Amino acid sequence: MSKYRAKFIVVIFSVLSMLALSHSIFACSRILITPKGQSVMIARTMDWFEDMKTNLWVYPRGMQRDGAGAVNSMQWKSKYGSIVATGYDIVVTDGINEKGFAAHVLALPESDYGVRDPSLPGMSVLLWAQYYLDNFKSVADAVNFTEKNSFQIERYFEPKINKYVNLHLALEDSTGDSAIIEYINGTVHVYHASDYNVLTNSPSLDQQLVNLKQYSGFGGDKPLPGTTDPADRFVRASYYAMHLPEVTNTKDELTQLLSVIRNVSAPYGVSSPERPRAIPTIWTTISDLTNKVYYFNAVTSLNMVYAQLDKFNLEQGAPVMELDLVNNPDLAGDVTNDFKTAVALTLKKGH
Repeated sequence: MSKYRAKFIVVIFSVLSMLALSHSIFACSRILITPKGQSVMIARTMDWFEDMKTNLWVYPRGMQRDGAGAVNSMQWKSKYGSIVATGYDIVVTDGINEKGFAAHVLALPESDYGVRDPSLPGMSVLLWAQYYLDNFKSVADAVNFTEKNSFQIERYFEPKINKYVNLHLALEDSTGDSAIIEYINGTVHVYHASDYNVLTNSPSLDQQLVNLKQYSGFGGDKPLPGTTDPADRFVRASYYAMHLPEVTNTKDELTQLLSVIRNVSAPYGVSSPERPRAIPTIWTTISDLTNKVYYFNAVTSLNMVYAQLDKFNLEQGAPVMELDLVNNPDLAGDVTNDFKTAVALTLKKGH
């Protein structure tokens, strides 16, 4: 094992330890909209107990990857370039690739990836999204691969708090296709249809859909719920996404999508004796898969930034590029030209 890979695995484990502090800490929401004649867009929030030191990274094609698996770690070379948002410059939480394919990891406490079979290649659960961005150009391709069970996700156990890191994966492409991938009781469950346009956290998607039927507009008579609990966020996001009016331009579409995702965001200062683990939304992304534009807004910033993936050099051998948002919090608007070549940090990340 190289010293860089060893260091990378140590850092991943330390980050995973923080992720495992609570099932409720790594809470997020995701919404897909496909308005007629307009862009396919996805909004996603990150709810977290502290600043994740999130930066944006652009990776070219042809990068040699290591899945950081403890057993029979997966090795691959990236087929497609991508732009991603990271946590602590280690965890790939969200992103899109040059084919207009997107991937996002969100918390799911019920996740169970099964007993590790060392004969199968495996990867850390926190490299899951990057693997899909590197290798697939459509949801259909990703689903076909997943259903073959040709690899395993490796979970991480933190003994100090007796908990696992548990995530599920949302995928979309520029046609509006969508899939949610969950592992329950060691079995992969793939929900593949454009109708699966909302995702939050616990419970699993099948149970979320059953719960949804209790509410007005979905077959039941309950009024819209108002808390930041995952099931309530799922209902509200589904309702408001379903009732968006038609739009005729990108600006209006962005405005509509932001209005819905902010409705299911968690504000600062919501913790209380009754809800001590309520975690605020720290950032929001919007992925425009039609135009391959990636938007990012930190809650601590009044500005939204965006980058146009098609304007980067994604050829094999091109440099990895980084946008340092941590030290440049006041950036605004189109930041495509503000990305800088990453050198040492590329080794630190182990990518």
